[in-house]
Amino acid sequence: MDSFTQIVLGAACGEAVLGKKIGNKAILFGAIGGTIPDLDVLVGKYLFGNDIDAMLFHRGFMHSVLFSILAAFILGWGVYRLYNSGKRRHTTTQKDWILLFFWALFTHPILDCFTPYGTQLFTPFTTYRVAFNNIAVIDPFYTLPFLTCVIILMFFNRQNNRRRFWLKLGLGVSSAYLFLTVVNKLYVDAIFRKSVTESGMLINRFSIQPSIFNNILWYAIAESDTSYFVSYYSLLDTKNRFLEFNELPKQRDLTPEEFNDIKNLADFSKDYYSVYKIGDNLYQYNDLRYPIIDADNPNSSVFYLILFKENERLNMKPFKPKTDNVNKALSDLWIRIKGI
Repeated sequence: MDSFTQIVLGAACGEAVLGKKIGNKAILFGAIGGTIPDLDVLVGKYLFGNDIDAMLFHRGFMHSVLFSILAAFILGWGVYRLYNSGKRRHTTTQKDWILLFFWALFTHPILDCFTPYGTQLFTPFTTYRVAFNNIAVIDPFYTLPFLTCVIILMFFNRQNNRRRFWLKLGLGVSSAYLFLTVVNKLYVDAIFRKSVTESGMLINRFSIQPSIFNNILWYAIAESDTSYFVSYYSLLDTKNRFLEFNELPKQRDLTPEEFNDIKNLADFSKDYYSVYKIGDNLYQYNDLRYPIIDADNPNSSVFYLILFKENERLNMKPFKPKTDNVNKALSDLWIRIKGI
């Protein structure tokens, strides 16, 4: 999920492990631990000269179980050596710090697995991206109640039982909401299957995910032999069916056979993608797991990359969302959430 949410979750992990011993400092160190996996955005830019490689590095090794274990031991050992001095000597143990960083690091990719973006949880053994697609990358209904509880507990003494109460409440409410999103996902999947059966469409596979900022409006994409079909369903719709399907062409102005970069991007997108030539040595790659803005324009994807050929490979320009498109998308989102 978004980095802010991961900071809140990491802070809660810090409080759970060391809150009674060091108070709010545990929240600070937990928040730092929860942030570390997302630093792969910066690490990728440093390691790779190609921006496609750098983008694909995100949610890779630094979001894996192996990294969580290794980094927890290294950070736990290092921070303990620095912290265990003066008046703080013997107030904590090295095991405490290893556990704090492990849970802050490990819960980060686990939470990310529930989002559509995908997380390479088992790198380097496999590059498969785990994605359960049941919660949006940004969902304030998950984050804000959790954040409120974490802020409130900070005002109590570290030995006060109310501090533990607010921690449990924050973890409980956020976990209950996450469970609700799983239930919603299973329900919407079933609705989609019934909708496809009744429509008579012949599809090979499909993917469904919630739209940004909520768990009410769901976006679906299905693949046939020749096309993609996209549709929406709101839990507030009067009929429990996906009713309107918009057909998108499988546009391939660049192919995996020509460039391995397209193959890597296609793997990242679970093969839901299109590529359009938009200028001299400029191509737009659309990740169709995410909605299109204009139903009449199949090249108006919310998540797109501008690619160009460079030294026998492809590279990409920095992603810059179009303000007008974003405003329209948010406006249409709000209207559609309310149901039809």
